[in-house]
Amino acid sequence: MHSLITLFYLFFYFTFTFSSSTNSTLHQDAVSLLSFKQYADQNNKLLYTLNEPYDYCEWQGVKCAQGRVVRYVVQGLNLHGFFSPDTLTRLDQLRVMSLRNNSLFGPIPDLSPLVNLKSLFLDHNNFSGSFPPSIIFLHRLITLSLSHNNFTGLLPVQLTLLDRLIILRLDSNSFTGPLPSLNQTGLKVFNVSANNLTGPVPVTETLSRFKPALFSENPGLCGEIIHKQCAHRSRFFGSNATAPLSQSEESQGIVVVPSSSKNEKNHKKTGLILGFTVTVAIIAVFTVIAIALIKKQNTRGKSKSPETETENPPAAVMEVRTEVQTDTKVKKMEEAHRSGKLVFCCGEVQDYTLEQLMRASAELLGRGSVGTTYKAVMDSQLILTVKRLDAGKTGVTSGEVFQKHMEIVGRLRHPNLVTLKAFFQAKGERLIIYDYQPNGSLFNLIHGSRSARAKPLHWTSCLKIAEDVAHGLAYIHQVSSLIHGNLKSSNVLLGGDFEACVTDYCLAFLTDSSFTEDPDVVAYKAPEVRKSNRRATSKSDVYAFGVLLLELLTGKHPSKHPFLAPTDLQDWVRAMRDDDVSEDNRLQMLTEVASICSATSPEQRPAMWQVLKMIQGIKDSVSMEDIAPTGLS
Repeated sequence: MHSLITLFYLFFYFTFTFSSSTNSTLHQDAVSLLSFKQYADQNNKLLYTLNEPYDYCEWQGVKCAQGRVVRYVVQGLNLHGFFSPDTLTRLDQLRVMSLRNNSLFGPIPDLSPLVNLKSLFLDHNNFSGSFPPSIIFLHRLITLSLSHNNFTGLLPVQLTLLDRLIILRLDSNSFTGPLPSLNQTGLKVFNVSANNLTGPVPVTETLSRFKPALFSENPGLCGEIIHKQCAHRSRFFGSNATAPLSQSEESQGIVVVPSSSKNEKNHKKTGLILGFTVTVAIIAVFTVIAIALIKKQNTRGKSKSPETETENPPAAVMEVRTEVQTDTKVKKMEEAHRSGKLVFCCGEVQDYTLEQLMRASAELLGRGSVGTTYKAVMDSQLILTVKRLDAGKTGVTSGEVFQKHMEIVGRLRHPNLVTLKAFFQAKGERLIIYDYQPNGSLFNLIHGSRSARAKPLHWTSCLKIAEDVAHGLAYIHQVSSLIHGNLKSSNVLLGGDFEACVTDYCLAFLTDSSFTEDPDVVAYKAPEVRKSNRRATSKSDVYAFGVLLLELLTGKHPSKHPFLAPTDLQDWVRAMRDDDVSEDNRLQMLTEVASICSATSPEQRPAMWQVLKMIQGIKDSVSMEDIAPTGLS
């Protein structure tokens, strides 16, 4: 079994990552370029035709090495259109991409497949949307220019992970919020002027080298580097509470909702209890929260919180800290969570309060291993998902550790992760607020109603969902030291476009590992975790992904999966489906990926980014098979 797994993994790794001589690979690059032109060149400035296999290497702006596109420079050509997904992003040998000085618009697609990219020039266009989060995946990047566009939103703190950057230009956009603590030793060219950045400029050795003009036209920026004194901290922390410039809550991407006066709070809470129109169970849940807050407000100043803050954060939390926590900072965080405030994550807009959230009509969505989940509809018609953590399962973590952990998790942003918007804690109560996903869970999609016979999804749907989930998990593993820890089909939700989005990520750290779990949940657990009290690892996530993929392919819950050798596993999966014989090869490749991921030994399992490459390789091979009969001329 071990030899089969090893051979298959090597086959995928070399075939889909480094192959450079097959016609399929040559055609793949040509198709990628033609697809890009279709959407981005509405004025027909690029005259691309393909009569011979290598013609595309002679096209304008294209440079090849051994038949693969390694450089694509089409700047100043008045290209008008948008950068469509699954076009240039398939050029996985690309080193340089320059689309500068054109009229391209819209958001930037997922660039994470461009693992070899070193230089990215997208400046002087009309691109919009938030900072492309997939850029954080491009670990070989040395030049990044996004200046003179219409980008908005926060700059991710994970920019600090791009440690090879030499050139970083983000000027003339509409970026908001704090400037990350950039300290790349090799950074030589830098500009963030003409944005809407706010807060103190972090005092790092790297940023201290640059002139104040490179930070100019950001009215909200302050600090010693730009010779502008920062104002005192928010009055909600007290008029004399000031922190070092690089250690403010703003630099952590956290917004704390202030409390109202005592009388106003009591009035609102009374209205809350009287006006809450939901089922009896849900009324009870939120009433408990309201009573706890009222008691805490009435007894503040008379006694200290009985909560003991003695537990030290684990190594995983410590490793992803981007700044040193001072005694002042810790004290402020304690004040924030002890007074029961709603904390918004990573620049999320503060457009509702805790009281408004508790007045929302609520619908029970389900109960899981971490807590109970509700759909909350606000008076403003904003819909949120609220998870109430089970105190019996998560009470082992102290308030301070919970606060720090959720701040870190709240910074994770990816199209295949359900957005964590805010969190709340008071004595005995912890809530986590997510974006609402309208199309239910993957569990419901696979298994349907209990009365209906489950029918496996079409293999193309399996492939798409598997790629989405792999993207989300790979992102968590690569930009942090965190893991999901509780992957299962009910924790994969379907968004507005039926994209798969992973939820409940990184919450397993908060649970008591000694708690006896549902047997159905245990089926996703890796053997090394299931048979001991060991914490889950990234390889445990890979195992759960393999089990999930088999669930996708067969329509059978993991508790009903037999333990089979890889060759027998193929026969079992085939028996569970009614695909045409023509689909057998594709089905076999997906089953092999599931088999590799669910290997008994964690050392035999690939990393999540390697699993993603395997799935993308299958997707690319399928695309080439689809176009092969008609050719490319």
